[in-house]
Amino acid sequence: RCQRWVENCRRADLEDKTPDQLNKHYRLCAKHFETSMICRSSPYRTVLRDNAVPTIFDLTSHLNKPHSRYRKRIKELSEDEIRTLKQQKIDEAFERQQATQECNESKAQNIVSEEGGQGQEEEAVPLTLEERENKDYLKSLFEILILMGKQNIPLDGHTVDELPEGIFASDNFQALLEYRINGGDEVLRKRFEMTAVNVEYCSKTQQKQMLEICENCVREETLREVRDSHFFSIVTDEVVDIAGEEHLPVLVRFVDDSHNLREEFIGFLPYEADPEMLAVKFHATITEKWGLNMEYCRGQAYIVSSGFASKMKVVATRLLEKYPQAVYTLCSSCALNVWLAKSVPVVGVSIALGTMEEVCRLFNQSPQLLVELDNTISALFQDNEEKGNELKKICRSQWTGRHDTFEVLVDLMQALVLCLDAVSSDSTVRWNNFIAGRAFVLSSALTDFDFIVTIVIMKNLLSFTRAFGRNLQGQTSDVFFAAGSLTAVLHSLNEVMEHIEVYHEFWFEEATNLATKLDVQIKLPGKFRRAQQGSFDPDITSENYYKEILSVPTLEHIIQELKDIFSEQHLKALKCLSLVPSVMGQLKFNTSEEHHADMFKNDLPNPDTLSAELHCWRIKWKHRGKDIELPATIYEALHLPDIKFFPNVYALLKVLCILPLMKVENEKYGIGRKRLKAYLKNTLTEHRSSNLALLNINFDIKHDLDLMVDTYIKLYP
Repeated sequence: RCQRWVENCRRADLEDKTPDQLNKHYRLCAKHFETSMICRSSPYRTVLRDNAVPTIFDLTSHLNKPHSRYRKRIKELSEDEIRTLKQQKIDEAFERQQATQECNESKAQNIVSEEGGQGQEEEAVPLTLEERENKDYLKSLFEILILMGKQNIPLDGHTVDELPEGIFASDNFQALLEYRINGGDEVLRKRFEMTAVNVEYCSKTQQKQMLEICENCVREETLREVRDSHFFSIVTDEVVDIAGEEHLPVLVRFVDDSHNLREEFIGFLPYEADPEMLAVKFHATITEKWGLNMEYCRGQAYIVSSGFASKMKVVATRLLEKYPQAVYTLCSSCALNVWLAKSVPVVGVSIALGTMEEVCRLFNQSPQLLVELDNTISALFQDNEEKGNELKKICRSQWTGRHDTFEVLVDLMQALVLCLDAVSSDSTVRWNNFIAGRAFVLSSALTDFDFIVTIVIMKNLLSFTRAFGRNLQGQTSDVFFAAGSLTAVLHSLNEVMEHIEVYHEFWFEEATNLATKLDVQIKLPGKFRRAQQGSFDPDITSENYYKEILSVPTLEHIIQELKDIFSEQHLKALKCLSLVPSVMGQLKFNTSEEHHADMFKNDLPNPDTLSAELHCWRIKWKHRGKDIELPATIYEALHLPDIKFFPNVYALLKVLCILPLMKVENEKYGIGRKRLKAYLKNTLTEHRSSNLALLNINFDIKHDLDLMVDTYIKLYP
């Protein structure tokens, strides 16, 4: 938009200015804008619309007014004139910079915490020539680092092993720096013109220091919006490997000034093996390093694999003890059944999930393998083409994240095994060694009786929560009514527990039938028999073994997890979803939100008027016009033109919206998680950097180079 303003103004001397410089140092008169582009909220204030562009210019008046030619430069300028004007503007910008130095210092304190609080105002001291050149030099370095982050270019270039002894090769940072010098950057040329070509221009330590400042400045832009919004929720994703160390990706949910629910990535936390230490560091980073007030946290959710689930639950428990309103919930981006399976503390389930991921990954890597699997499915489902076509479609998706993932796997088992066997035993050299080798290993894993029993039992256990979980990821009304059905789900699971012998007998029979179809021997796991070492009890049958080691502990865990993530407080919050007009309509406008809204009383602007306001809210929708549709989601309700006339309802909807269980209605505001996945997929483990990752994932967030330079000079004088 800045570029369009400059073009319309015919200001050739401003074409090389950055948007930050234009916003900071230049102004345009309101008479150059159409009246439709201007919002006049008062006679004393003029505010432009977000998409305003200047279009009103008199390009002929200068012909009759010679003096105006100098005021409005609408003619073509010579190179000498442009150079002179640029120098004038640089000098003017330098003078203005002194006047705004105190403002920059106060902004920098968001990154640099200093003892003694805010510094006293001091008179701006003009910079020396050396200081100005140093700032320009640092700005060039920061521009290179930001470019590398946005374009996902690793800092390191060739490794030592790749180079013959005695040969120097620039890393990627230095290579870009040299390229910029060759491209005409005078500041860098003066700095390094006398430096040997085989010398490192910028040390690794300095690069790391500058990267940390880049990361903090970019993160601060998001955190500032979070603080302005007050309320937020914390979500973590799967533990990832960053350059050989385990890290937790952290995302934050909040409602921005435009009433949009957003989920943004804000950084990685080093993972700790000790859960208590992890809880302490997790809290310290969010509150002390990132400056978020956990008193405003209204939800927390953790998506982790089996080995980490119990540790993250300790983190959730410790945060709940300090901040009771930070409700522990499920995350909308993960299916309930997948989340439950990942949290089960049974080794066999973890192994089964890992094997499923490997199988899905192998087939998605090779279109030829998918074609082979399609042919196998077609041959097996000749009598039921509809079922076969459905399975083919599922195979081309990330089916390991579905609510019915275990059911899909059981249906696909025979086709997968036959296909993998055919690939691994193919004598025509049609497949490369990697695919043939992986096919052999995965076929062996799938035809292990321990794996078959595990997936069949998980399929049957999770069938009781499948519809419930699907509704939780549905529309707002589905979530509301699902919360009311939790009691029935728990009742069904408890009934299964009371008659587990009967249920397990049926499940085990299904597993043995599948094993027989795949020609798999029914036996106790070899690791169990080896562990007995001669003291093996012959009375232990496979059926009893799997009941005690798998069915009972898994069922107990599922019941307990459902109680934990759907606590009384969480269910109260979900009951408040009856505020959404479409839900209200389904309940015939006979709702009682005030009874459930007590937990949010301190979050309301006018809690004393809540009851009267809710009555008005119900009347508004009950007696609406025939052509007016009821808003179906919180997103639609928050964007109603008159929502601000209901301040308590607006506050309640904002808090409900940020609960991790609620899905992000507008996909473009939930892009943080997708970009995180893309970064991890496209970047080799050894090339990953927590600093560069934040710049890459949040590439569209504005950055202030002057602030970065000032912060760096303060931190490392």
